[in-house]
Amino acid sequence: MTSPGSTTASAHRIEHDLLGDREVPADAYYGVQTLRAQENFHITDVPLHHFPRLIEALAQVKRATARANHRLGALDDEHAAAIEQACAEIVDGSLHEDFVVDMIQGGAGTSTNMNANEVIANRGLEILGHAKGDYDFLHPNNHVNLSQSTNDVYPTSVRLAILLTFPALTEAMDHLITTLRAKGEEFADVLKMGRTQMQDAVPMTVAQEFNAWATTIEEDVERLTRSATLFQEINLGATAIGTGITTDPRYSQMAAQELAELTGVPFVVADDLVEATSDTGAFVTYSGVLKRIAVKISKICNDLRLLSSGPRAGFHEINLPSVQPGSSIMPGKVNPVIPEVVNQVAFEVIGNDLTVTFAAEGGQLQLNAFEPVICFNILESTRIMTRAMNTLADRCVSGITLNTDVLEDYLRHSIGVVTALVPVIGYSAATDVASTALETGRPVAELVLERGLLDERRLESLLSPDSMTSPHRTTNTGTMPVIPDAGLDSGEITRLPLDPTTEG
Repeated sequence: MTSPGSTTASAHRIEHDLLGDREVPADAYYGVQTLRAQENFHITDVPLHHFPRLIEALAQVKRATARANHRLGALDDEHAAAIEQACAEIVDGSLHEDFVVDMIQGGAGTSTNMNANEVIANRGLEILGHAKGDYDFLHPNNHVNLSQSTNDVYPTSVRLAILLTFPALTEAMDHLITTLRAKGEEFADVLKMGRTQMQDAVPMTVAQEFNAWATTIEEDVERLTRSATLFQEINLGATAIGTGITTDPRYSQMAAQELAELTGVPFVVADDLVEATSDTGAFVTYSGVLKRIAVKISKICNDLRLLSSGPRAGFHEINLPSVQPGSSIMPGKVNPVIPEVVNQVAFEVIGNDLTVTFAAEGGQLQLNAFEPVICFNILESTRIMTRAMNTLADRCVSGITLNTDVLEDYLRHSIGVVTALVPVIGYSAATDVASTALETGRPVAELVLERGLLDERRLESLLSPDSMTSPHRTTNTGTMPVIPDAGLDSGEITRLPLDPTTEG
């Protein structure tokens, strides 16, 4: 009979588990339980190694637990050193291709944990001078998984993976913010019509529009960072349900300290490990912020597509960079493909958040069995949002140009500018001017002068870019910009005096 760990003529080795013997490829670092998981969970075709930070996180957790077990005397020098070296190699990027289990799997992540245990054990066996599969010398469960359960290792690893992944997203957000603000500076003095409910509203500057987009993303950089700190609380040492069965009383704190030292993340052990083992609230919160960002970025892309629509039958206020031909049948057509792809990424992230919500709600009793789909969706959302932000900044926003003639024409013929005249000529007169302008197509300014409602200098003052795009107090003789003063009592403001040489 062939013994476990031996190699057959067909370049396989025989491994044994609860269900019996199986042939495993002789050169594979994974083992029989990983093999079974491959067969059972052919779902997404997205293996664990699709997310390198998750593999790195698993290795760091296994490394920290080995150190803690060694300090406690539960793991001897030889075994501890072999496990730690194998984990260090994985952290550095080796053996990732042997993490082959599908990201979505049954068993609450057990297959992921065993995939890690088997790869680390078999690499450790090589380090010790033994053949892969000779688990008498270094065992996936007895040594690599000592003092652990999937139910504390897996959620801790997922939390670490998110903490390792999200900085790339905040960097991409910062890059897009910087790009938008640079465009705002470039277009600082250009006036345009603002719109509400798809109708003309009041004038604004192009810079105000771009800066508003930057601000709405900017406020979520801090929100995402704050929500990520929730993952610093871990349940390492909880083992199966949070009671810490099979562990030394000192193990949980010691393992968390070792993980913090290895990663630089200030991990803390949850006060109630039973609660922490079944709780997925941090994932729901974080995923919700990802959805919030996706909704905002999708709205920005909607705006970009509207403002660039045309070139003859749309808004045509801005030009997006032409990055590829737009039609297989219509010559000369160029589509807003970059905003379109970012829209689709946002739709995916929004859907992923709903999946996370259902998975979090679906847990029962002392464990949530659906953490694999939570992990997959959050890591995927983070990955594609990072790429979308960088793509939008580099292949779209940075190359936007203006059609100033179109902007000026819209502004000149819009009835929205009449709002600036209401404090002086009154709502009724302004309404009458607006109605006539709408019926005849004549400019508001022309009608105001024709009716003698204002003289030319006064009208010019009221319709100046500064007057129409920032708060001002309107008087009988002109407008005065409002200047905030933090030193005044509430309700009081300081105003610049009128310049008699410029007011009519």
